[in-house]
Amino acid sequence: MSSRTTRGIDVTAPGEALAFEFATATRILFGAGKLSEVPAAVRGLGGTRALVVTGQSPARAAPLLAALERASVSAARFAVAGEPTVEIAREGAARAAAERCDVVVALGGGSAIDAGKAIAALLANGGDPLDYLEVVGRGGALTRPSAPFVAIPTTAGTGSEVTRNAVLASKEARVKASLRSPLMLPRLAVIDPDLLAGAPPEVLASSGLDALSQLIEPLLSSRSNPITDALAREGIRRSARSLRRAVLEGGDAPARDDLALASLLGGLCLANAGLGAVHGFAAPVGGTFDAPHGAVCAALLPAVLEVNLRALRARSPAHPALPRFDELAALVTGRAGASAEEGIAWVRELCRDLAIPGLGRYGMSPADVPALVAKARAASSMKANPLPLTDDELAEIAARSV
Repeated sequence: MSSRTTRGIDVTAPGEALAFEFATATRILFGAGKLSEVPAAVRGLGGTRALVVTGQSPARAAPLLAALERASVSAARFAVAGEPTVEIAREGAARAAAERCDVVVALGGGSAIDAGKAIAALLANGGDPLDYLEVVGRGGALTRPSAPFVAIPTTAGTGSEVTRNAVLASKEARVKASLRSPLMLPRLAVIDPDLLAGAPPEVLASSGLDALSQLIEPLLSSRSNPITDALAREGIRRSARSLRRAVLEGGDAPARDDLALASLLGGLCLANAGLGAVHGFAAPVGGTFDAPHGAVCAALLPAVLEVNLRALRARSPAHPALPRFDELAALVTGRAGASAEEGIAWVRELCRDLAIPGLGRYGMSPADVPALVAKARAASSMKANPLPLTDDELAEIAARSV
């Protein structure tokens, strides 16, 4: 890490080299009612015909479609029923080209946004998703900026509206992998907390814990930097004070603001500091089983934190990530003197209170652990874990998360 923090205080050694990159969407609009500004923004991007990518409930896009029509932007619809796949990206890009679309607008959860992001990249660059996909594809580089892409999340979890990658499932390889490039960053991200109103509690729970994991992992990441550290701290604080209440008691406007902002900040953090073992496992688990990404991350988070803490203490007691476990505990519990163990206990209790199931709910069994460990070790997210974990440690995480 390029900086070290104890109890929220930066303790970077004088003279220590500090270097990092921070990239995000060209423009971010945040606030209740901001959806109304999308048609004019699309016109400002030169859009005259949009491919509107939606999730499982395309009817939710009806007000947006009507507003685009009033702004003289015609639209073709493309629904993504489940998590995005190579085939869906291929089909969507072909549809966008056939309809002569000059802008892609995605309204929905992370699946719709990742699909839209991949479609916009392929629309501009041509070729097949496997030409560019990591791990299971040829990993070629995109050479042209994506077609103008507008991301509008309706859940508060993935932060995909400000990331430079699209996660696609490969049915053949039974794994999820990323199509990744800075050229894929959205031209506009619109985060309207009002879109969270009426979201089912189980959706708020799994997406909110996905967001929390995408704040915690960058804070502990081997690639953290001062900007992501500040954003992660703010996001963790907001998630900790509002997620349980929003799920169990029904979200009010302040809680929706907190969850939407936490999700946005998590996206900014993961895009610029990386993640860790939670998401290292989430890719192969999600590719192997029909399991929602957020629920997978939530099931893995407590065990990943416990195993990482133990491994750091045993093998790298001077590691700069260690004091951050205490800082994390202070952020989630609201107590300045909270210990790392108390912070992990808080996360475990949160998952229990929100009725997060183990991965066995989705068909995973102990017999699947060795194959998942091998795939997780190769996942790009694993590279930013605070330290490399052994196969035995990875197997323990998987087994405890079943």
